[in-house]
Amino acid sequence: MWVETALVFLFGLLWGSFGNVVIHRLPLGLSVVRPRSRCPECEKMIGWYDNIPVLSWVFLRGRCRSCKSPISARYPFVELLTGLMFAAIYARFGFTWLTLEYLIFAWGLIVVSFIDLDHMILPDVFTLSGVVIGLLGAALNPERSFLSALTGVLMGGGFLWLIAYLYLVFRKEEGMGGGDIKLLAWIGAVLGWTSVPFVILASSVVGSVVGLTLAARSKAGLKSVIPFGPYLAAAALLYMLGGDSLGLWYIGLFLPASTSVN
Repeated sequence: MWVETALVFLFGLLWGSFGNVVIHRLPLGLSVVRPRSRCPECEKMIGWYDNIPVLSWVFLRGRCRSCKSPISARYPFVELLTGLMFAAIYARFGFTWLTLEYLIFAWGLIVVSFIDLDHMILPDVFTLSGVVIGLLGAALNPERSFLSALTGVLMGGGFLWLIAYLYLVFRKEEGMGGGDIKLLAWIGAVLGWTSVPFVILASSVVGSVVGLTLAARSKAGLKSVIPFGPYLAAAALLYMLGGDSLGLWYIGLFLPASTSVN
């Protein structure tokens, strides 16, 4: 099991490296396949030996081999985060179709989170495609319930849509982007409707703490705009890796009989 988990971890590092490419290029409308990676400063092509996940950054001490320009520590962070998430998912769910679905899901959440942090957008190519793939996976995978997935889409997307609509009505301004609505619908499609209350609660608590902290340090105060996608994604990953028990307990407080449908 340890050997298999280690291999999955290495596999995750590679996908994390590709994730960095997608995070940088997709919002700019660039191909994520061509050309090969280049230094943004000197534009010299990066050799394969300088593109080994995490290790190359460490050996190069975070600088380009050619021009010595600094390389952001976020690159190895994304790679390491993806590798650890892949290993944790495999360690919990083993060699199953559910694991494959969750690996794809986790990679997508990591990518869209950093895109949201950089550009305040959640690309439809991930969120809407994720909803479709999530529902298709639920229909084909006997480990999941299609009814739960469909309810998760309607419940997740519908709840945030209602919040956004009420905020617009009473405050006369947008308080939540459509991307967040689609993201929660995607989360519901993959993790089922029982994940939605937990994800909303956990992301709201963490997001509020971070938002208030940033507002206190910003001249904009409470009008400071922060991306909410990363908090939804983090809550979804937490639910996937063990928060489901807490989520079911929380739902059981209000709907005791409903937790049997997952």
